[in-house]
Amino acid sequence: MNVGVLIARGFATVLTPTGIFLMLIGVAVGIVFGALPGLSATMAIALFLPVTYAMASSDAMTLLMELFIGAISGGLISAILLRIPGTPSSVATCFDGHPMVRKGQAAKALGVGVVFSFLGTIFSTLLLMFIAPQIARAAINFGNYEFFSIAVFSLTMIATLSSGNMVKGVIAGVLGFMFSTVGTDTIEGTARFTFNLTELKGGFDMLAVMVGLFAVGEIISAAETSHHNDEEVIQPSMKGVRGFGFTMKEFWGQSWNALRSALIGMGIGILPGIGGGTSNVLAYTVAKNYDKHPEEFGTGRIDGVVASETANNATIGGAMVPLLTLGIPGDTTTAMLLGALTLHGLTPGPLLFQNQADIVYGIFAAMLISSVIMLFMEFFGLRVFVKLLSIPKYILLPCVFVLCSIGAYALKNNMSQVIACLVFGALGFAFKKFDIPSTPFILGFILGPLAEVNYRRGMMRTKGDFTPFLTSPISAVFLAIAVLVVVMYLLKPVLAKRKTKNAN
Repeated sequence: MNVGVLIARGFATVLTPTGIFLMLIGVAVGIVFGALPGLSATMAIALFLPVTYAMASSDAMTLLMELFIGAISGGLISAILLRIPGTPSSVATCFDGHPMVRKGQAAKALGVGVVFSFLGTIFSTLLLMFIAPQIARAAINFGNYEFFSIAVFSLTMIATLSSGNMVKGVIAGVLGFMFSTVGTDTIEGTARFTFNLTELKGGFDMLAVMVGLFAVGEIISAAETSHHNDEEVIQPSMKGVRGFGFTMKEFWGQSWNALRSALIGMGIGILPGIGGGTSNVLAYTVAKNYDKHPEEFGTGRIDGVVASETANNATIGGAMVPLLTLGIPGDTTTAMLLGALTLHGLTPGPLLFQNQADIVYGIFAAMLISSVIMLFMEFFGLRVFVKLLSIPKYILLPCVFVLCSIGAYALKNNMSQVIACLVFGALGFAFKKFDIPSTPFILGFILGPLAEVNYRRGMMRTKGDFTPFLTSPISAVFLAIAVLVVVMYLLKPVLAKRKTKNAN
């Protein structure tokens, strides 16, 4: 059947009074879950999954997709205003978003984040609608060798994220890798570094680590300086702010950055096991590397916000590719969506596009419509969000701390993750005191297991022979790029010194 006809039927499936109501509710609730530290898209879907039991398949998937998109976008609100990422997908948004707030550009930072979140979702959804089966067939060729090489390549980004101090960046990355090994070994099933504590057998949850490192660490830091900080309350001004707070010139100036970040987000989303927690950091790093003034990143550049928010929302469309075409979830959120599909009698795979085309393209249509709803909701909420900065920190931060604790407890319904959250909060505070970048830690924590598991499985397949890692074309390309990145980083000071010498 013609794709245009399928798209039209998809819109007809969701554009019903019930469908529109569910989309409005889903996006609104998703934004709240994304904006509140400690909550996440996964938790929103998990809580609402029982609500969908009695719904029609199309209505159920519409509601869950709205929650997904709203939550991923909502994470930018607390990331920008409080420097506390609402979701792991918003970590890199903090780097330039909050400095813009400090410069009195809160509305502009939020506006940029909202618009490019919208564009990232639209871009990936349109690609998903037209080329999902073809992309899935290419992605299925990725095996242990390729995933290991991609992880190694991504880990070389630590060099760029180390804020000029490679040693501290490597220390943070290694620590992240070390903490990721705690728990049950996924290959042998043995407990590692658990000290016979049952609570540690499941390892540390990504959300508890992220919330502790950024949110709790920030709260401890703020508490330390509050007694001698005369600027306790930021008073943002909305005077003269029009539209989303930025000009068309600035918008068009970000076109290449946005396109590149969207492609990165889409690509990372397609590859199972990586997800938005990596795509936003990777897109930010690439934007920084290709900028004429990389030293300005972290001081309040809209380029950083654009890269992060475009990539993490583009990851949504990418993650739906293996989910719908192969039945392979890319992360915990899409794993919940896989459960929802199964619950409603929908079996992911090529036949899903033939037998349940109306529902599949209804999901695509819901994603497009929810992006528009999200854009308008967050646009009209800009002034409300900015007002949050007027709340004194001695009121706001304890409330955030309570939300973090509730969110951590809800992960496994016990106190172990709350304690983990506090431990990583102390670590985040120590990082800040000793000027150690926290982003390499997050990168090491996310990508460490991906590299380890695929390396071990690859070596088991070849009985200890590393050669296939180098002879696989895709794997060899990524390893070569990784080596090139490291060499270029090491040569950069030498070339700069020579350039200065020649200039004199």
